[in-house]
Amino acid sequence: MSRIKFAILDDYQNLSRKHFAHLTSRVDISYFPDTLNPRDPAQQQQLIARLRPFDAILAMRERTPMARDTIAALPNLKLLLTTGNRNLSLDLPALTERGIHVAGTVGRPPGVNSTVQHAWSLILALARHVARDDAAVKAGKWQGSLGVNLSGKTLALLGLGKLGAQVGRIAVLAFGMKVIAWSANLTQDKADEQATAQGLPAGSFEAVPQKVDFLRRADVLSVHYVLSERSRGIIGAEELAALRPEAMIVNTSRGPLIDERALLETLNAGRIRGAALDVFDPEPLPVDSPWRTTAWGVDGRSEVLLTPHMGYGEEELINGWYKEAAANLERWLDGKELQVRLN
Repeated sequence: MSRIKFAILDDYQNLSRKHFAHLTSRVDISYFPDTLNPRDPAQQQQLIARLRPFDAILAMRERTPMARDTIAALPNLKLLLTTGNRNLSLDLPALTERGIHVAGTVGRPPGVNSTVQHAWSLILALARHVARDDAAVKAGKWQGSLGVNLSGKTLALLGLGKLGAQVGRIAVLAFGMKVIAWSANLTQDKADEQATAQGLPAGSFEAVPQKVDFLRRADVLSVHYVLSERSRGIIGAEELAALRPEAMIVNTSRGPLIDERALLETLNAGRIRGAALDVFDPEPLPVDSPWRTTAWGVDGRSEVLLTPHMGYGEEELINGWYKEAAANLERWLDGKELQVRLN
């Protein structure tokens, strides 16, 4: 009987090997840290050719999408593991129709969510010009900019789920900010429920009914929305035009929630103070992307701070996910029930 072939995708930091080392006597493991984008036809064919031999695959959450046409071209696939307890880039119905088992992971370190921490690192770094001043000092320069005092400013949360509410809690308790929120179905009652769940008094989060009014009041717009076909481009040219010149945008959710062309135009024209972005479309960013190649913060352009989708890139979290995935693979090899079944 031939050995199981197992592929680990998109392990950018090479953290997974130690967690799967004890299985190498039973499984042939291949590592593919370079992400291929299946929305590009040429790269999709490369992806299919790469993955066709494998019986089992581990996908890092939402780095390599698995659509129906990709799945149909993988005749040997029997098991798809993913990190996280959901992965919206997997076509679960197509996987289920093929009889391919799909399982995720649960573990998260206790305390404030990793993405919430990263959102606040971006807000503070943008408000205090940390990256710009770091580069200036290392280049032999000294003060060239002044920081923004967040106390008393308005944090506008686009989306008030668990992550948005945690970001809002910190704004209230740590900085004395006003917190307003908008989503398609948000009511004040729901906003009060979220405030109470965060240990804050009702009324700590104000639900603003109209999106444009919400944006006009923002000093910091922080995006915490689920990406769907309905929400794609939910911040477009009209919404960006509603922001005041002093406003800052922080996106740690999903790149396509903001219309990229409209955002680039807004920032190139210097119409807002700046943007801090952790998410893009596509990812990884192409080397020639205007996000990488534009001289931001000079010649009238807004300041732009970029991080490579690190909101969930935390040592304890990613290592914990790989440990759980390895345990699930071992369960599957032993004929045992998978943990965190997704289909």
